Amino acid sequence: MRRNFVPALALALAVTACSGGGTSAPTSIPQSTSIPGSASAPPSPVTGTATATTNAPSGPTSFGYVPLWPFASVAAAEQWQREALQAGHQPWRLDAGEVAVAFARQYLGFVEIDRVVRKTITATDAHVAVGYRVEGTSGTAAVIHLVRIGSGTGQPWEVVGTDDSATFSLRRPSYGSAVAGTVIVGGHIAGVDESIRVSARPLSGVVGGYCCLPAAAPTSWSVRLPLTRTQPGPVTIVASTGGHVAAVERFTITGVRSGP
Repeated sequence: MRRNFVPALALALAVTACSGGGTSAPTSIPQSTSIPGSASAPPSPVTGTATATTNAPSGPTSFGYVPLWPFASVAAAEQWQREALQAGHQPWRLDAGEVAVAFARQYLGFVEIDRVVRKTITATDAHVAVGYRVEGTSGTAAVIHLVRIGSGTGQPWEVVGTDDSATFSLRRPSYGSAVAGTVIVGGHIAGVDESIRVSARPLSGVVGGYCCLPAAAPTSWSVRLPLTRTQPGPVTIVASTGGHVAAVERFTITGVRSGP
């Protein structure tokens, strides 16, 4: 889930709450778009710029979030700006809605999540509610938080977390913390006959999984999640629940960093 983990250099990022503000009609992302099945950028040190001030990628400074997807670092985003963007490839990475849906469908594997339900976007910050079709309407699975990454103009969008929810949250481990070995993952949930799945994912692959924890009514929840084959770099920890009207009806994530 989203955390208020923003050091001084990232305070220029305008964080806009998902409640209220501008919204858009539910939008389905066509299956024929050029959204890939996985990202190709390899993990590398997390550096970057907080604002776009030039016409081309320039020297990096600190990035105030854990970069989760589709880039593992600002250096990888800047390489994409120099190569793929200038060649006209993967323009979907400039659209916060498409990146959010691709994150859920392609990266997390939640294939039923195929639409933007609503979104609030500023020049550098976006909160995009993604969801699924149910009984002629759209259900919201999560509100994904994205920020611009890279430098200069043409900065792509990067997933950095999800917004907290009153009905499903992930509060442990803390955002940006270092993890290794077995991790205690937990939060709060409200619902009837819930079943919680938890996984840990670097930019590619899965390094930990747990299924499944029964839960019902407003309650706290926690599981022990063993991590294996980890490499230094960002890791997305995701908890999901569903099975009533869709396989995944709600999910929440947090970003951490794995050690050597």
